[in-house]
Amino acid sequence: MTKFLAVIKREYLIRVRTKMFFVMIILGPVIIVLFTVVPALIAQIKVGTTRIAIIDQTESSSMYGRVRDSILSKVNDEGEETGESEAARAVNSNAMTRAANTERARETSFQVEPVQPGGRSLDDVSRELNERIKRDELDGYIILPPDILQDGEVKYYGRNVGDVFTRDQIKDRISRAVRDQRMENEKINPALIEKINKPVNMSAINTESGRQESGGGFFFVFIVGFLVYIMIIMYGQVILGAVVEEKETRIAEMLFSSIRSFPLMLGKLIGVSLVALTQFAIWALAFVAFALYGVGMLSERGMNISLPPIPPIFFLYFFLFFILGYFIYATVYALVGSMVTTTQEGGQVAMPVLFMLIIGFYFAFPVIRSPNSPLAFWVSMFPFFSPITMLVRIVTQTPPVWQIALSLTIGFATVVLLMWLAARIYRIGMLMYGKRATIPEVMRWIKQA
Repeated sequence: MTKFLAVIKREYLIRVRTKMFFVMIILGPVIIVLFTVVPALIAQIKVGTTRIAIIDQTESSSMYGRVRDSILSKVNDEGEETGESEAARAVNSNAMTRAANTERARETSFQVEPVQPGGRSLDDVSRELNERIKRDELDGYIILPPDILQDGEVKYYGRNVGDVFTRDQIKDRISRAVRDQRMENEKINPALIEKINKPVNMSAINTESGRQESGGGFFFVFIVGFLVYIMIIMYGQVILGAVVEEKETRIAEMLFSSIRSFPLMLGKLIGVSLVALTQFAIWALAFVAFALYGVGMLSERGMNISLPPIPPIFFLYFFLFFILGYFIYATVYALVGSMVTTTQEGGQVAMPVLFMLIIGFYFAFPVIRSPNSPLAFWVSMFPFFSPITMLVRIVTQTPPVWQIALSLTIGFATVVLLMWLAARIYRIGMLMYGKRATIPEVMRWIKQA
């Protein structure tokens, strides 16, 4: 036990005393922000104004004004588009549609101008507009056919028709204008349409706990999975490097004369893992302090912030499956490290195994729809998936305690088994230099050790 603790102490101290450890304490949250917040900010950047001309071939050019107003319409704070009729707003009253319209409206603004043929043919007008596009006076033009209110096809010519976002935005707004005109022609009462399309309010209440569910638990499941993924990305190579360290320095004979391979491997795994947990604990404390400060500031301004209702026992489950998920994949890196001779080789071999965690995310969707199905049961027992799938079952429809305990038991037993295999492979593999072990050789080592 003394030697085992000495290995843990050594692996822990030599890493927390490095400059990189303190650098990562600062850079870690910055990197996480870069991967989460920055993409959202980039998505909201306005891309400029799209200049469009419209050729209206309808009778008396009756559709130009309506299409122009629809394309130029904006989205107000309530998510409703201004500049359109009550009927059009009623049809767009669905919350998800309004959210999508809001996001699209942030992307592009438009300038619209009419084109009067003046007795010229459509081909002549099109050639003139094409020349204007070449001179960068226009970005595109639209041709509204005479039968647009029936089944006529609108044509959009532009310099960048590969911009599917702007193209779809134009299509949606023209569709809204046509729909609006059709409703007016049919003399449909806008107030009636608004009443028919008014969405209902619905709350989801768990029959066992009696609490209203807001989806916060499911959100925490993905936080757990994301943290496991980040920790393995950051420290998987460190664990692998710690295991192959003695191979590169060739002091295996001296090590094995004083300590067995299993406590050596386990000590390395625990030591490096404690470094990772220390770093994440510091980040968590900083995040909690920042969150409490933010909540306090908002409360002073009269804004009440409430957390989603999550039973306290769930936080224990989150912690246990977080630890399980981390050690499952950390032991894979330790196992791979016992087979290879360099960390570069190990990274290539271990990376496909990390995809198992991503597959666990995919299984979360059928599990949340049917948490008590045979599929949900078995994928929540499979140790490489259970850190995600069992947590999904817990937050959707909590399974019996024996199933949760069985999943944890299988998971941690798998960790011990992988470490045992890694230690047996490591003892023989340490004495081999310059050659990566093949699968048949590894099987022989397991039997011989």
